[in-house]
Amino acid sequence: MVYFTADLHFYHDKIIRHTQRPFHNAEEMNKALIQKWNNKVSSQDEVYILGDFTMKGAEMASACLYSLKGRKYLIRGNHDDFADSEKFQSSLFCSIRDYMEITYLNQRFILFHYPIMEWNGYGKGVIALHGHQHNHKDYNIENRRKGILRYDVGVDANNMQPVSAEEIIEFFR
Repeated sequence: MVYFTADLHFYHDKIIRHTQRPFHNAEEMNKALIQKWNNKVSSQDEVYILGDFTMKGAEMASACLYSLKGRKYLIRGNHDDFADSEKFQSSLFCSIRDYMEITYLNQRFILFHYPIMEWNGYGKGVIALHGHQHNHKDYNIENRRKGILRYDVGVDANNMQPVSAEEIIEFFR
């Protein structure tokens, strides 16, 4: 199975207040994010992280990545400088890119950290996935209502867990 997520911000206390996450501190948030991820994702699954995994450096990024199930791909966000560090073991990701296009179950997806107004295949059934804005669930509902195939895969819009390609396809059906 294929999953998507974004904006986890592991170890980032300020994100809790900024996005009104239901946690008292980063330690509690990290534990919940890891548990929700591992309850949903198996070791055979692929997970595309659309940016902002952590701002706290290579060692902390590695510690989290080791604790998360699945084969992981990083689509860089504005807070993923850890991936450039000599201390970071880049093999923890299957790939690290700025942008990606994939097809799963005959559905094309555009993967980019930032929301864009138009994309390759816009108006032709291609779904654009993004993070960055820390939207809540109502953002995705409003896009669907307007007929816009753009979906925020960030944890703030998806019950603090990855969302599957199947869930997104069904959401727009």
